[in-house]
Amino acid sequence: MRDTERGAITVEAAIALSALTLVVLAALGSLGAVAAAVRCQDAARELARLAARGDVERAHAVATTAAPPGAEWQLSTTGDEIRVTVSAAPLPLLPLRISGSALALREPGAGTAEEPPP
Repeated sequence: MRDTERGAITVEAAIALSALTLVVLAALGSLGAVAAAVRCQDAARELARLAARGDVERAHAVATTAAPPGAEWQLSTTGDEIRVTVSAAPLPLLPLRISGSALALREPGAGTAEEPPP
């Protein structure tokens, strides 16, 4: 090995490890975003289902448990339709919002659905 090549392997290994670290972080971030999307969709579905039954207080508790931390939801009614959108920012360092939505029809005999307090 010549003196001019000394340390080249160390530099190449450092670059390779840095690239590998970035790939692993990107993969973990993607998994976190997918998990948040599933939780938003589940929370929206449960909130819409319970609001359609007229059980808004229980819907609030279930949505708080099912949604990702810091999630916001919006419940709107038009006639017998109840629309719910749940959104969250799972990666605080990136300006990325994940959301899920659901639609339910009010069940016969159910009370009115009002938006639960956040």
